Amino acid sequence: MAKPVARYVCQNCGAVYPKWAGRCDACGEWNTLVEETVEARPGPVGRANAGRRVTFVGLQGSTAPPPRANTGIAELDRVLGGGLVPASAVLVGGDPGIGKSTLMLQAAATLARAGRRVMYISGEESIDQVRLRAQRLGLADASLELASAINVRDIAATLEGERDLALVVIDSIQTMWLDAIESAPGTVAQVRATSFELIRLAKSRGFSLVLVGHVTKEGALAGPRVLEHMVDAVLYFEGDRGHQFRILRAVKNRFGATDEIGVFEMTEQGLAEVPNPSALFLAERRGNIAGSAVFAGLEGTRPVLVEVQALLAPNSGGSPRRSVVGWDSGRLSMLLAVLETRAGLRMGSTDVYLNIAGGLRVNEPAADLAVAAALASAATDTPTSAAAVYFGEVGLSGEVRQVAQAESRLKEAHKMGFEVACLPRRVARGGRKSSPPEGLRLDEIGHLTDLVAAFGAKSAAKGSPS
Repeated sequence: MAKPVARYVCQNCGAVYPKWAGRCDACGEWNTLVEETVEARPGPVGRANAGRRVTFVGLQGSTAPPPRANTGIAELDRVLGGGLVPASAVLVGGDPGIGKSTLMLQAAATLARAGRRVMYISGEESIDQVRLRAQRLGLADASLELASAINVRDIAATLEGERDLALVVIDSIQTMWLDAIESAPGTVAQVRATSFELIRLAKSRGFSLVLVGHVTKEGALAGPRVLEHMVDAVLYFEGDRGHQFRILRAVKNRFGATDEIGVFEMTEQGLAEVPNPSALFLAERRGNIAGSAVFAGLEGTRPVLVEVQALLAPNSGGSPRRSVVGWDSGRLSMLLAVLETRAGLRMGSTDVYLNIAGGLRVNEPAADLAVAAALASAATDTPTSAAAVYFGEVGLSGEVRQVAQAESRLKEAHKMGFEVACLPRRVARGGRKSSPPEGLRLDEIGHLTDLVAAFGAKSAAKGSPS
């Protein structure tokens, strides 16, 4: 009989070491190596353990799209790519208290009300606690099958004997425990082993599996990185505790588009869908304030209009401060350098504060032009036009570059009642330029000097005597 082998596994990144060390060389974290014991298995001997021949097929052939089960929550279905796919595994992560359990309970109850068989297994809360939440959300009448368990062997034995299951929710995967692994729940070995067992069961039995996961202080999903590779879709539930908005974002999806978002609003009755995020993000906007510009962004396939706010404050001495909320701080530093070097806008001795209103995190470089407009507006104390939107990428030489899906951005701006769109100079495609929506005027900008000069002219006109 083979002797057990001891090894040390990093609880932050999953790296394996033969002996203990104070610091993990892979991720740099301290005191994260924990001893685990595994059974040493002998290698294959002779022909008895030989594998079977793998069958290969060609690329040609017709494949039907996978069937979908609508959850009844349109924003969740949008992020999933049209609904839940049978025999698929979905990982949902987010900060504590952000609303992961609430969203999954609402989706499970709505699916159960539609006549589907749904099981909700909680490892963090008792049955009474889940019932109280369901009563508060008005979901107590749903025919949802509820259990409180953490032993994966018991859960697997139960699910093996069930039929016609549509959805199983595990809340959360960090609380699951497999007695074959000699470590506590939540460790890398336990999360990896329990996830593999549950995903294997979902694939063989044909039901959809949703795993709710915790995140670390850096915002990444807790547990081994291999967990994100094992599942079919990874969804992040984002939001700021100070805002009622919640963003569900797909960072991986084998059955749909990535970077798709769903927008929710946290209310007393739970999470409410927001079918028109642009109206929600611009609801409290005031168009006569200097340092504000509207960005026509794109999240996945959905155009979203958000307000970019900039504030410049005099610096009393020392290094000027750069504070950013909702955007990349490195990109702000680059844009400030371009504005000062290429456009002559001096802001090196002032403190700069930038905020994306509404709690949305903007990642695309198309926001460069809107940020530059907000900064130029704040520097010249000249409000931008209340009827204008901005989008475009800025290069290091100050040129404004084209961005993807400009037509979708223009249509959303026109739908929201905007009259002017400031965008990069358009390039003719197929011999002609695409026409903007009727009633929307295009202001094409080729270089940041044109943008800064426009604000300078407005400032001069505002200061001239009547």
